[in-house]
Amino acid sequence: MVKRHVIGAHYGLKDWLAQRATAIYMALFTLVFVASLFCLPEFNYQTWAGLFSSAWVRFFSFLFIVSLCYHAWIGMRDIWMDYVKAAGLRLALHLIVLFLLVGYAGWAVRILWRL
Repeated sequence: MVKRHVIGAHYGLKDWLAQRATAIYMALFTLVFVASLFCLPEFNYQTWAGLFSSAWVRFFSFLFIVSLCYHAWIGMRDIWMDYVKAAGLRLALHLIVLFLLVGYAGWAVRILWRL
């Protein structure tokens, strides 16, 4: 008789798909954003502020920041789950990464949307 030991939370396919979806969104956003930068008449603070004054740019840049943080969270969580066996240390590392990503997201929104 085979004894099966279930280990982990079985994130698997759902998070694999989420990470691929966030990567695709970030790649598409980057291409469109770089193309829009080349269409600016000149690159200075006024045109940059004008670009981010649009509600659509703010919305899609916010989605980019959220996608980036979620993508990083999945990757770092999987690394800690695979290579750190001590539960207390793994929990501490998860919390550190979580707080850093939330802080980075808030900081990025503050920088990009300050007009």
